Amino acid sequence: MLLSLDQSAPSFTTVTNSNPIITLESFKGHNLILYFYPKDDTPGCTLESCGFRDSYQEIKQCHGEVLGVSKDSLESHQKFRKKYDLPFELAADSEGTLCKLYDVLQEKSMYGKKYIGIERSTFLIDRNGILRKMWRNVKVPGHIQEVLEALKALN
Repeated sequence: MLLSLDQSAPSFTTVTNSNPIITLESFKGHNLILYFYPKDDTPGCTLESCGFRDSYQEIKQCHGEVLGVSKDSLESHQKFRKKYDLPFELAADSEGTLCKLYDVLQEKSMYGKKYIGIERSTFLIDRNGILRKMWRNVKVPGHIQEVLEALKALN
């Protein structure tokens, strides 16, 4: 599926520790920052998640909500959230369903071995479920500020 700005964001159903079923429609009335990251408790993913945590009050003031997604288990997410006091949900996408829907699975290489992994990506979805902004192949430094500026522009 080709994602297009100013079109309906792909609808999804997923699970988090606090909600056995969470959908895109669960966020209706809120601007959703949907971010995909490779792995819990790794340096870049921790920096990114803590950045959203540190900006969470500002995000809430803009009628925003945050949902992080990786292929880690609910148990791993629970430990990660607790360790870093993350105030938002993390979705366990172990089958890669959401990752495929948002086209974030990419070929990567580590130590000469190729594998399919999550390309760090963020999507900003407005209160009506419309995809307003996409960031692909995210570099963490400065990213949270970019997302905040785009979020503020929606209000």
